[in-house]
Amino acid sequence: MPLGRKTYDGSLVRRGTGDSEWGNPIANKIAVNESVTTKRTKNVKSRLKTDDTFFQEEHDKDRYLITYADLITLLLGLFIILYTISNIDAGKYKEVMNAFGSVFSTQKSVQGLGSKNQLFSGNANSSRTLHETLQSVIDEYNYGENVQLIENERGITIRILDNILFNTGEAELNPDSKSILSKLAKVLRTIPNDIRIEGHTDNVPINTDKYPSNWHLSVARATNTAYYLMNTEGLMPERVTIVGYAEYKPIASNDTAEGRAQNRRVDIIILKRYN
Repeated sequence: MPLGRKTYDGSLVRRGTGDSEWGNPIANKIAVNESVTTKRTKNVKSRLKTDDTFFQEEHDKDRYLITYADLITLLLGLFIILYTISNIDAGKYKEVMNAFGSVFSTQKSVQGLGSKNQLFSGNANSSRTLHETLQSVIDEYNYGENVQLIENERGITIRILDNILFNTGEAELNPDSKSILSKLAKVLRTIPNDIRIEGHTDNVPINTDKYPSNWHLSVARATNTAYYLMNTEGLMPERVTIVGYAEYKPIASNDTAEGRAQNRRVDIIILKRYN
């Protein structure tokens, strides 16, 4: 049997294409390059995707610092505002408390300010000095029968009976009353205390065109006394308050003429003041 070399015509390879590529080195090279390129591209894309995810996670992890910094800034601003509006002005606080004391006819020491109720007279910080000064004025001009000094928890009251201030059923000041008020005002101007002026009557009814009731009369008497002290004697208006009590704050019985005379009065009260 003769020996002969078998040849392979490539008919068993890629029959479906109609072309034989087994012996085609160019086609084989292209196929190999395409395969390698595809695998390499997939690897690079996979690596880039992984790296991108890594960087994105790192960035998201630090985002809370921006929110945290904004929150701290806002809180700092809030605390500054709260501190500013809560800073108490001691001077204004005292003025407010003095105003309340004038309204309610009493003043109480305020804890926390380290203050104590005390009256001022010139440079001496004592009610005794003020009391003695006023009493010396009363004694010097012989006002003792009609002007009295009373000291209590409210302060010092200068009690002036109406017989030297007003005519019966009237609220206009007499010439003598102006002289008394002028001498007292010299002392009142030297102290910083608030002044409360109270008008009082007896219980005898009054009904005139000018004063329909004792309320009207008592308020008018207190008002005219205050206006004289402010407009003529220079007392500061912000220190003065005016009250009318009519017959409802008697200091004596209204059953007798003497008692009624005691009840018809004007009280000038030097209110206690905080240091």
